[in-house]
Amino acid sequence: MKRVFRAAVIAAASAGALSVASAQQAEAQARPNIVVFLADDMGYQDFGAAGDRNVRTPNLDKLAAEGLSFDRAFVASPSCAPSRAALLTGYMPSRNGAEGNHEIPTTGVPKLPAYLRSLGYQVVAFGKVAHYQTTGMYGFDRFEHDTFHDPDAVTSALKWLKGRTDKRPLAIFVGSNWPHVPWPETSEGYAPDKVTLPAKSVDLPITRDARTRYYAAVSRMDKELGETLDLVDRKLGKNSFVLFSADHGAQWPFGKWNLYDTGTRVPMVVRWAGKVRPGTKTGTMVSWVDILPTLVEVGGGEAPMEIDGRSFAGAFGPDAASFKGRSEIYTTHNSDLKMNVYPMRSVRTAKWKYIANLHPEYVFTTHIDLQPRKDAGGYFPAWRRAAQTDPKARKIVDQYYHRPAEELYDLESDPGETRNLAADPKYRSVISELRLKLAGWRESQKDDRPHKHTPHRTEGPIDGLKE
Repeated sequence: MKRVFRAAVIAAASAGALSVASAQQAEAQARPNIVVFLADDMGYQDFGAAGDRNVRTPNLDKLAAEGLSFDRAFVASPSCAPSRAALLTGYMPSRNGAEGNHEIPTTGVPKLPAYLRSLGYQVVAFGKVAHYQTTGMYGFDRFEHDTFHDPDAVTSALKWLKGRTDKRPLAIFVGSNWPHVPWPETSEGYAPDKVTLPAKSVDLPITRDARTRYYAAVSRMDKELGETLDLVDRKLGKNSFVLFSADHGAQWPFGKWNLYDTGTRVPMVVRWAGKVRPGTKTGTMVSWVDILPTLVEVGGGEAPMEIDGRSFAGAFGPDAASFKGRSEIYTTHNSDLKMNVYPMRSVRTAKWKYIANLHPEYVFTTHIDLQPRKDAGGYFPAWRRAAQTDPKARKIVDQYYHRPAEELYDLESDPGETRNLAADPKYRSVISELRLKLAGWRESQKDDRPHKHTPHRTEGPIDGLKE
């Protein structure tokens, strides 16, 4: 792509039509605009085009019909700050320094806005693009609305874009606060008895009510996406590369803060008129660290080889049929300040998921059970009560709190990751191979630092069923 941009400029310059300075300006202006829209806490299947018939996402469905959907896209870590830091640096958490939530990259780590500015872009951010107030340290030319659940973030982005007169190519990042909690107070038209609950959910009226409110939040995000894309099409035109994704899975048991696919696998759709074939899908595996080098390549540049990310622009280029993507996906989780302290690492292939829980003596806890707020569903105490008499509920609650040292799942036969095969002698060679892969990767990443916080509860089992 870089050669294409330069070929036309060099040809004109050699004919004496352009000075060196004007040639560089023309090259910059030929670059596509870049639009990145990020949802907050949204699972990979939680929109209509991905197969969820419960949720209303007409704008995201339309985007999928116009572009390429990555069915196996994964974040680096299933909490906000480390996930977004990986996107904006191209490095995994242990290399960029943002390993736990509310942490920031190490000083001196190059960041995405700098790469794009060097290609002549104006680079701006609105809403939750990095982790709230940390957005300013990433070097955007302009950033606004970096506070928790600011309702005006997308509105401000659209107002600014309408009035923009800058002639440089634009890279605009828009971060919705939805469907992050607090969810809407009502279901906004969703019927609790019609929704399908995620696997490993305790089916109670309060659970179904919570799920409808989550869907209401997803639909609010979809409305913001539609408003953004409408203006992008009118203001920026066809030469615009659009990428939609989410920073990790939903705040739901076994989702956010977990290394199951429900925590790390996210929706991702790209649209680029004339470059991306509409209505297509790919099952190749890509990581959020790959977004940085992809955007740099789309912008006509070259990302440094030393970062962890690798461009997936080949998935929508002329040789898309031969693009292989990643053979393994690595993910990490440490903690969320002094909560959710449960360090774990994972390697995923097309068929297998291996999770190493580094401190199985800890009890897994999150905001969901420690702070069961009404505006986040408030259902977990009811799950614990149900577990006192219902064996199925007890199994789910116990699986939530207590994790073994190792977990192994056959994703082809068990995509919901419900049957842990780690102790089955039949899979001894599989788990040995994946254990070695993960250990080698951690060594290459220098992923050997102790986590910074102590767990909420330690030492031996607890009775997770007590109020």
